[in-house]
Amino acid sequence: MRAPFRLVRPVLALALLAGAAVVSAGCVAEERPTVVVLGPWTGSEAKPFEEMLVEMGRQKGRNYVYEGTRSLRETLVAQLRTESPPDVAILNGPGELAQYARDGDAQPLPPDVAGRAIEPWAPRITVPDKHGNTEEKAYWAPVRVDLKSVVWSRPGEKEAGAEDARWCLGMASGATSGWPGTDWIEDLLLQREGPDVYERWASGALKWNDDRVKRAWQDWGAVLATDVENARVSITRPFESLGGGKFGLLNRDDCTREHQGAFVRRHYGPDVMPAPTSDFVQGLPAGQNVFEVSGDMAAVFKPSDAAWELVLELTSRDAQAEWGKAAKAGEQPFFPTGTGGAKGATPASREVLRMLNGAERICLDASDAMPSTLRGAFQRAVLEFLENPRDEAVLDGLLNQLEAERRLQEGAGAFVLDDLCDVPPGRSSAG
Repeated sequence: MRAPFRLVRPVLALALLAGAAVVSAGCVAEERPTVVVLGPWTGSEAKPFEEMLVEMGRQKGRNYVYEGTRSLRETLVAQLRTESPPDVAILNGPGELAQYARDGDAQPLPPDVAGRAIEPWAPRITVPDKHGNTEEKAYWAPVRVDLKSVVWSRPGEKEAGAEDARWCLGMASGATSGWPGTDWIEDLLLQREGPDVYERWASGALKWNDDRVKRAWQDWGAVLATDVENARVSITRPFESLGGGKFGLLNRDDCTREHQGAFVRRHYGPDVMPAPTSDFVQGLPAGQNVFEVSGDMAAVFKPSDAAWELVLELTSRDAQAEWGKAAKAGEQPFFPTGTGGAKGATPASREVLRMLNGAERICLDASDAMPSTLRGAFQRAVLEFLENPRDEAVLDGLLNQLEAERRLQEGAGAFVLDDLCDVPPGRSSAG
């Protein structure tokens, strides 16, 4: 009759061990808080970044969770309204980031992280604190960068005459449709007028109906004049998708030149190479050696030691190496330190890196730096312009509308970014 009672001790011991395991697991969970990263990459494009996060989390004993969305701004705004922001968000619009900083949502980088705010991707800005005091601070750090507004083509196309050129055009991109056209305008202004005029315009100090700005639109109109119908159709044509699982406008076989950022190389084989815009657009000064760039920047919205540690990790050499290793050869990211890719990088990737590091000046994407309302107005104006790119009256009307929006934003104090051009870090470190 006493035998059953002998089972109590082993069962009780197992129960105590199980309870201890639960408590232990709880302690581990407390020691490994979940750090949420909101970012712009989805699907296969997100996979290398996610793999890098997993490896970083393993090494640091952290639990990093990535949430990717193509509706990044809308998602972040909704999360801020419900007071449930991510720990870290990765955004490509410094103008939008500056607004988050002014609203108190994006947090200033602490001293041990501020050194990762590499210009021109992360210019310092002045934001008054609750006591009205002001101090210039950095609020974000670039984790990945891209060369923008170069021309892609196959061998021999550079020697083709303007009359034989067939430009690939696609403007559709959901709520941000028109941005490939803003890249055109920005690049043409930069190439013709140089970094100083470009920087004044991008930072709100130069009027939209200034003759120099108007000339950039006219230069683009001259490029489009060879095929006006193509310009009109491009309004609803996706900027990279051909449908049916096919991508890359140059793969349509009815155009020969594409003006697009370095990311597009992932859609092409080794015969498609990048070159400066001035090699293809007649009338631009030769040898300017200045380029427009963009970036994906990390900002902290829910400050904690784990969040700041993550920003440091995302901008570290180890993370960059891990990211590059996880990416396919044609998709290896470029970094603000002037490095990029890994062993086995494609010829196009090596050429992009050469142009980035060898540039005299690089300038941050102008529309990315503008207040979000002006940025949206610029994109919409591009779509209207494409309806009839040779109509001077239409162009004058659009520029006057954009100038009115500039004055409105200027009156609201929305322009806070001005150091938008700089010497490439790779060039300065090389000597």
